[in-house]
Amino acid sequence: MPDLGLILLAAGRGTRFGADPKLLQPLAGRPLVRHAAEAAIGAGLGPVVAVLGAHADRVGIALDGLDLVRVPNPAHAEGLSTSLRAGLAALPADLAGVLVLLGDMPRVTARHLITLAEAFRRADPVPSAVVPVHAGQRGNPVLLNRQRLGPALARLTGDQGAGRLLAGRDDVLELAMDAGVTLDIDTPAALAALG
Repeated sequence: MPDLGLILLAAGRGTRFGADPKLLQPLAGRPLVRHAAEAAIGAGLGPVVAVLGAHADRVGIALDGLDLVRVPNPAHAEGLSTSLRAGLAALPADLAGVLVLLGDMPRVTARHLITLAEAFRRADPVPSAVVPVHAGQRGNPVLLNRQRLGPALARLTGDQGAGRLLAGRDDVLELAMDAGVTLDIDTPAALAALG
């Protein structure tokens, strides 16, 4: 029985990118969102749910053939919190932790996810979250303690994720990682820079 679940947030409109759906842009022959999905599945840590909203049909097609559950978020325009809540609702309630990935971070790998999970499982006392850090900046994905943060996560509203809940807490474990955990793709220029 897995103790962790994974939520791939892939519902956003990506308006800073332009007219074309950001998550469908090609990188190394695959849509951007597929890189994150393959990392989530490749980690082998537990069930993976992909939360879809804007461009749901096309993003869903980009995920064809992958072992994940697609979760619709009809309220995606109301902000990130709605996607996080939809993903949490789709996972078993008794999971110890949930890894939250962003669909526009193609340099996050299965190894990043496994490292976060191992740190969570080894930590004593168990942290409320495990957060990757690069060059002093917190990044993604984050591993959230479902039992400790679940009620607060369910109360999030608007365009906010778990970051606000973790600010100022002394039970957040930070792990130094490479630049992949802070590299998200918001513009065509950022995508082009990856080659």
